Amino acid sequence: EGKRMVGTLSGRKAFDEELQKLEQNLMKLGTLAEDAICKAIWALQKGDMELAAEVMKNDDALDSLTETINEQALGIIARFQPVAMDLRLVSAILHMSTDLERIGDLGVNVAKTSRRLSGQKLIKPLIDIPRMGERIREMIDAALKAFLNKDADEAKLVCSMDDEIDDLDNQIFRELVMLMMENPRNIEQATQLILVSRNLERAGDHVTNLCEQTIYMLTGHTVKASDFRRPQTGPADD
Repeated sequence: EGKRMVGTLSGRKAFDEELQKLEQNLMKLGTLAEDAICKAIWALQKGDMELAAEVMKNDDALDSLTETINEQALGIIARFQPVAMDLRLVSAILHMSTDLERIGDLGVNVAKTSRRLSGQKLIKPLIDIPRMGERIREMIDAALKAFLNKDADEAKLVCSMDDEIDDLDNQIFRELVMLMMENPRNIEQATQLILVSRNLERAGDHVTNLCEQTIYMLTGHTVKASDFRRPQTGPADD
């Protein structure tokens, strides 16, 4: 009955069922990645070391789910030998799982920083770092929704949201450098907070990678997220 071919009716049904399981796992991975970022920032903000430890511990679950997704995806390719958009879809999930795992790793980096700063009074109230975290959470949600809804326009919109992440990163950098110049005792903590901001900026870039995969899956054309962002005309505060 041509089980290996997605073209047959029974083959198509089996393929769609396997694909649904794969997509469900990708959504789960998205939630774990979001949690890692949001909880790590909360731990930093509140000095909550239990929460920081939880983020670090949950990294194993994230890695394990990524591995499961990779095995599932490769199994689907071997069994059904999909072509055209079906193949691009499975391939997109393979790439996206890697980016979500990286976002989780960046959350772990933030959790480690919150442990390093444990017991220290923060040199300034954290306003822009939590804002970055909230935006990244919104971007991951929107990127995964664009993928599920097969909506290239939504994916392009998410790419443009990364401009705000970069603006916040630049703003944080400038503020912290000023605090370093005002008082050399601020240097150590300010450096750690700049690293947190850079980790979040990189997480934003990984979210735009998710969108690039969705657009490639739908169009067959490789795109760059920068195509859908404002032109870089020099320093961000021009």
